[in-house]
Amino acid sequence: MTENKNLQPGMPKTKKKGKSLPPKLIIKLGKFVWTTLWHTMMSKIAPRNQSGEYIRPSSQFRSFITTQAVAGRYHLYVGMSCPWAHRTLVVRALKGLEQAISVSIVSPDATSGGWVFNEPEQGCNTLAELYELANPGYSGRSTVPVLWDKQTNTIVNNESAEIIVMLNSQFNEFALNPTLNLYPEELKEKIDSWNDRIYKNVNNGVYRCGFAQSQAAYNQACEELFTTLDEIDTVLETNRYLCGNNVTLADVRLFTTLFRFDIAYYGLFKCNRRRIKDYQNLGAYLRDMYQLKGVADTCDLESVKYDYYGSLFPLNPGGIIPAGPDITYLLEPHGRA
Repeated sequence: MTENKNLQPGMPKTKKKGKSLPPKLIIKLGKFVWTTLWHTMMSKIAPRNQSGEYIRPSSQFRSFITTQAVAGRYHLYVGMSCPWAHRTLVVRALKGLEQAISVSIVSPDATSGGWVFNEPEQGCNTLAELYELANPGYSGRSTVPVLWDKQTNTIVNNESAEIIVMLNSQFNEFALNPTLNLYPEELKEKIDSWNDRIYKNVNNGVYRCGFAQSQAAYNQACEELFTTLDEIDTVLETNRYLCGNNVTLADVRLFTTLFRFDIAYYGLFKCNRRRIKDYQNLGAYLRDMYQLKGVADTCDLESVKYDYYGSLFPLNPGGIIPAGPDITYLLEPHGRA
């Protein structure tokens, strides 16, 4: 055995340096892999056009209750985090229909990407199975809310905008507040006009920001969102509600987005130009709506945080759920009466 004469006693032998990828290449590779996976996952939860703009699919079940409904016949399936489903709970509370229309709550399953029942219903474990039960061979999206007919064992409607119209008018015989009309004939044109603008730029506008898959698509959605919010804030300077001094379906449709705005959309969906609570009139209007009888009971802060931050993996890969915000300010005087 030959000695290495160049080494002194006690000196450690030098090891050859291993080759490693340059940091720049690692970053480039990681970015490519993540971006590719991100676009793949986003295409499943958020269909887009060629410009990267989110396009919301239409609801498929559009039947309408045309005669006075029967108490106990109809059932609502809702997710507490979903703003579209939340509309139905708000109208149900305002009209006093809790005893006439029962409710089941479904929860999002981040692994399967769908809604699941806490306990089996109609022999179904998932909302997708319920849709299959109503329409064998159904292959569309399984969304909430669902207005279910327990007598015919099928879905009446899964479009929230139409369900709340039915709840407002077709269940008055069983309502505790039958004289409350959230969609009066003399205001329908005005309500519909607000609904069209609010849907595109606010209700769906926050999703167009959060689900945008190009900078240009995001910029456009964000500009339209805050331009509309600024206009609404100005209108609310002289109006208690959108169409005057009485609450309407237009207010219900706006409220459920505003409630989630500072909680989820401001940060997670990058709608961070301004918080709703910082608007002079919109902030007070949000408190006013929240304090209407029964409305606060339909608002579930923890479900909103858990489902948005915990289930929308492409937007929050770490799954870390924020500690805030504190929404006790919603109980502060609004001064709009």
